[in-house]
Amino acid sequence: MRKEDCFYLGKIAKKFSFKGEVLAYLDTDEPELYENLESVFVECNKHLVPFFIESSSLHKNDFLRVRFEDVNNEEEADALLGNDLYLPLKMLPKLTGNKFYFHEVIGFEIEDKRLGIIGEIQSVNDTTAQPLFEVIQDGVEMFIPMIDHFLIKIDRENKKVIMDLPEGLVEMYL
Repeated sequence: MRKEDCFYLGKIAKKFSFKGEVLAYLDTDEPELYENLESVFVECNKHLVPFFIESSSLHKNDFLRVRFEDVNNEEEADALLGNDLYLPLKMLPKLTGNKFYFHEVIGFEIEDKRLGIIGEIQSVNDTTAQPLFEVIQDGVEMFIPMIDHFLIKIDRENKKVIMDLPEGLVEMYL
């Protein structure tokens, strides 16, 4: 399995027991969706390795207490600490309406209600306080804030994000 075909689920945060159990931090709003997984991919030395789950249960909201097959003691659990967890993209719950995954809108056009098509989404920058669409139009890079108030519609069929952007936002880049 390639990393590009997967989504980040979380990270193995700490050991839980002397029998090899670990606590995995789940980076999701709905951790209960991942309580009964059969397996996950653990990133080990930049490779995704499948690990089968013997048992798991939610622990304090954002953590999943996991017992992996063939991880039977503290030393084996230690080797997994800090490693990222991934699942195949096909396991993401389907979103509808104006909810979307960041990876889903890459390549979509942004259409402003007033100005029309303003460019194509190249990536999403979520390292800032406010996530931003990174948009390219005729070689010019623009950063469009992902604010619910600006977002009118996600048109999956036509691969467009339709927005009502404030006057001057796009113009300052052109």
